[in-house]
Amino acid sequence: MSTMGWLDTRSRRARENGSVWVRLDWGLLVAALALSLIGALLIWSATRRVEGDALMIRHLVNLAIGLLLGGAVALVDYRGLRAYSPVLYVLSIIGLVVVLTPLGSTINGSHSWIVLPLGFSVQPSEFAKVALVVALALLLAEKRDADDTPRHVDVALALVVAAIPMALVMLQPDLGSVLVLAALLVGVVAASGAPARWVVGLLVVGAVGIAVGLGTNVLDTYQKDRLTAFADPSVDPRGIGYQTRQVRIAIGSGGLDGQGLFHGTQTQGGFVPYQQTDFVFSVAGEELGFLGAATILLLEGFILVRGLLIAARAEELFGRLVAVGVVCWFTFQVFENVGMNLGIMPVTGLPLPFVSYGGSSMFASWLAIGLLQNVRLGMSSRFT
Repeated sequence: MSTMGWLDTRSRRARENGSVWVRLDWGLLVAALALSLIGALLIWSATRRVEGDALMIRHLVNLAIGLLLGGAVALVDYRGLRAYSPVLYVLSIIGLVVVLTPLGSTINGSHSWIVLPLGFSVQPSEFAKVALVVALALLLAEKRDADDTPRHVDVALALVVAAIPMALVMLQPDLGSVLVLAALLVGVVAASGAPARWVVGLLVVGAVGIAVGLGTNVLDTYQKDRLTAFADPSVDPRGIGYQTRQVRIAIGSGGLDGQGLFHGTQTQGGFVPYQQTDFVFSVAGEELGFLGAATILLLEGFILVRGLLIAARAEELFGRLVAVGVVCWFTFQVFENVGMNLGIMPVTGLPLPFVSYGGSSMFASWLAIGLLQNVRLGMSSRFT
């Protein structure tokens, strides 16, 4: 069926079950939009001394583009995504391969970017998350009833499909994105009804992989330094140790209600490197205090809960696995980003979804919201 055919099907369903606008998950949409706008304020506060309004305006432009991308995904019948899944996957692999060629660029120690004209850049590993979600859902839901368990060959093929982008991302190297891909892989396999030994095996392989990475030259020196500084911040007092110490000082100085937007000592003094990206949560902690930081976490948590509800009430296994994949992706990324700000997780360079500055991250996050809305719209009108 053509794309127009899918849209016609969606239109008929809208007439039968109520307007698409009525059936959207407005709570999910409002929470993601609120986080994006809060992010604009935090980015403005962290960068206005040097960049003026430039990065805030870019963030808002990225938000507008993200909304359009998410809306386009939401309007395609999620069963139609079955046909698009292989194409999305292949395109993501091509992007990851291009990064490893001379067309790729190194930013902050990671060769993960493709620089475009007019000062724009793209990080293909962000779009690989979207592609892997739909690819795994397709493989583990194809030709199955909801009560059946996937065949061993299906699970094995899913692991191969996941291993290719993970290996390419690791070559950049981008450990944080690899961990996100691994987290959504484990979550989707578990939700598919695969035997527990597959999930346990994945966890064991992951633990062994981390041990091998620490003991060999798989990880770059700067990545090992991040892990070492996590265990003992005094090891690198002028590098990553300084960075993480300043972040904790900023968050700790915020108290209950913060020092006030644009008035944080560490933020306005420029003491925290990469504060608009990796450490944007520290701006909230310092200037908005515990209450502001908790609000961000509540909004992120609300998105996760809505995603789980959509997964639980999805009418088809494919839609359920898509929603689970998005939830696992966001859950791990939020935990890791906030954890590295608080000093309970190593620094991996993962952005805080919707809040951190970065076009690729914003686009991928809103594409994920589009997938959740897509599954929601595929349900019966009884879902409220």
